[in-house]
Amino acid sequence: MQSRGPDGAGAVSRDALAFGHRRLRIIDLSDQGHQPMVDPALGLTLVFNGCIYNYPELREELTAKGYSFFSTSDTEVILKAYAEWGSSCVERFNGMFEFAITVHASGGLVLARDRLGIKPFYVASLRDGKGLRFASSLPALVAVGDLDTGIDPVALHHYMTWHAVVPPPFTMLTGVRKLPPATVAVIEADGRRTDRVYWNPPFARQQGDVAMSEADWQDAVHDALRLAVKRRMIADVPVGVLLSGGVDSSLIVGLLAEAGQKDLNTFSIGFDGVDTEAGDEFRYSDIIAKHFDTRHHKIPVGSHRMMTALPDVVRAMSEPMVSPDNVGFFILSEEVAKQVKVVQSGQGADEIFAGYHWYPPLAGSNDPVGDYAAAFFDRDQDGFCEAISDAYHDDDHSRRFVEAHFSDAGADTPVDRALCLDTKVMLTDDPVKRVDNMTMAWGLEARVPFLDHEVVELAARVPPELKLADGGKGVLKSVARRVVPSEVIDRPKGYFPVPALKYLQGDVLNMVRDALTCEAARKRALFKPGYVDMLLDSPKDHITPLSGSKLWQIALLELWLQEHVD
Repeated sequence: MQSRGPDGAGAVSRDALAFGHRRLRIIDLSDQGHQPMVDPALGLTLVFNGCIYNYPELREELTAKGYSFFSTSDTEVILKAYAEWGSSCVERFNGMFEFAITVHASGGLVLARDRLGIKPFYVASLRDGKGLRFASSLPALVAVGDLDTGIDPVALHHYMTWHAVVPPPFTMLTGVRKLPPATVAVIEADGRRTDRVYWNPPFARQQGDVAMSEADWQDAVHDALRLAVKRRMIADVPVGVLLSGGVDSSLIVGLLAEAGQKDLNTFSIGFDGVDTEAGDEFRYSDIIAKHFDTRHHKIPVGSHRMMTALPDVVRAMSEPMVSPDNVGFFILSEEVAKQVKVVQSGQGADEIFAGYHWYPPLAGSNDPVGDYAAAFFDRDQDGFCEAISDAYHDDDHSRRFVEAHFSDAGADTPVDRALCLDTKVMLTDDPVKRVDNMTMAWGLEARVPFLDHEVVELAARVPPELKLADGGKGVLKSVARRVVPSEVIDRPKGYFPVPALKYLQGDVLNMVRDALTCEAARKRALFKPGYVDMLLDSPKDHITPLSGSKLWQIALLELWLQEHVD
């Protein structure tokens, strides 16, 4: 876990509990912010990963209540907040966080994760059932050993069906589970455990919303995003922006400029094209960099650099993540970390403001689950059974999961139901996880203003028709038109293009072939040999509905297992 915290390490043990921590110095660079943080007077010990953006306000409130502080860190604010409000302190935090607190007097343990699951939290029970381990990295738990590393059939189904999204509590390994987002788990000294979900916003209009005009919604979104971006500038080190040239990251740059931020560092990456498919969008990021006079860094990546990075990209994955933009974020983060330690990124806007192509058809759908699955799922149940060995055939878990979420109360329309599912589940276990893993591989902290929980709550209330307008993200694009040049708004939707991992050929195809036909893969026998041969014979002919490579999907899973489990 050293890459996640290259600036320091610590460990504390007390009775049946032991905490370890790797530190990335962002707030309070002194040794007073060292972790594990122990407060003998309060009888508490804490390990924490993330950032509490409203910690100055909370510190002021706690000081007024009589608490004294020995550091200027947000870490200590969590300790005092827990002492004052107990586990409900999480409801006062604005930020991204995972933490564990032990109460000295009782020997109990409290585990908590932020509302959107921006920070990862893995938990493993020991084989004998008499112990528990937790970490912000799944491979760290595997490295210790003494857990079941068998393939979880439910997770495998989700990975192969729901575009590699494996929802909590599952992971690919039977012996490791995820603490779900917006959850506090209280574990007593005798092992009794109670989980509580502390945040679950409705995706529906509330009293008074019906009176809001389109301009009112735009104003509300603009104000909320201004505050979210401003909050995420809090740091004792410089903060930059990952600038793809799309509307989301461009708007972040524009809002920072609007707030008076000067000499902002922005970063963009581009890859070699394949055939007629381009591999960079520098022309759009250049427009924003020039318009706002940023210190712009363009990072072109050739095929050789991408190929040499792939093993390290797999090594950086806490879970198998099939999206080709993993390699983009990984190489980008390597370069960005040489300049800054914190960046803002545009993840989440498509999920909360309806930017994807599968939302509009749901507006008048008579079969919302079927239409969602047709657009998002990589394969149906028959396709799963065609690819995966019979030993793993079971229920159509992914379809059942989506059906259950679409039937939940708290979402008014089919579009609202899809947005609710994508915001609370897919977003956490696909794009957000990718960005966390690839940035933290280089000790770089990524902050995501679109996932400020107050922005998410507001977006959930915006009428679907305002989000679907203008080809998707209508209300957000209207806000962006106030801030950024129209050229980056009125353009085809981009997506970190990495053509070489969509149309596999040359060295990448050879690497994939080796991974899928080696002794470890044959012994594991996850995939049917005929299916593997079919994909290897014509990789370009087998593309998922979301334009991913079916061959890369199965190869990535096998590469991940060979790296982290074998």
